[in-house]
Amino acid sequence: MKSIRLNALPETLRRELKATRVQRGWSQEELGRRAGLPQVHISRIETGRIVPRFDTLLDIVRILGFDLVLIPRSLVPAVQALVREQRRESEGGGEGDDEQPLYAITDDIAGYKEDARS
Repeated sequence: MKSIRLNALPETLRRELKATRVQRGWSQEELGRRAGLPQVHISRIETGRIVPRFDTLLDIVRILGFDLVLIPRSLVPAVQALVREQRRESEGGGEGDDEQPLYAITDDIAGYKEDARS
C-alpha cells in the first residue's frame, strides 16, 4: 500500500497560520527568523507552494502558540465543541459561529494523492 501524500497544507490551516502571524504583528521574515527559516520558505508554506517537513511545521505552530494534537476521529466532534465553547467564553463570541469542524480540514484536502488503490 502506497502512502497518501500532501501537495499542500490544507487551506484552512494555512489561513490560520498566516492570520496568527499577522495578528502578532510579525512579518514572514520575523516568523522565519524565529523558526530558523528564510522568508521565502514561510511564503511558500503560506501560499501552499511547498509542504513543510513535519518537524518544521511543528516548530512553526509552536512558535505561533499552537500545538499539533492527534485526536481519534470519533472524539473530534467533542473536541470541536470544547474549542468553540472556550472561544466563545474567551472572546465573547455568540452562537452561530461559522467555524469549520476540525475533521473537515482533512476532508478538504484536494491535494491528497491516494495511490493506495493503484
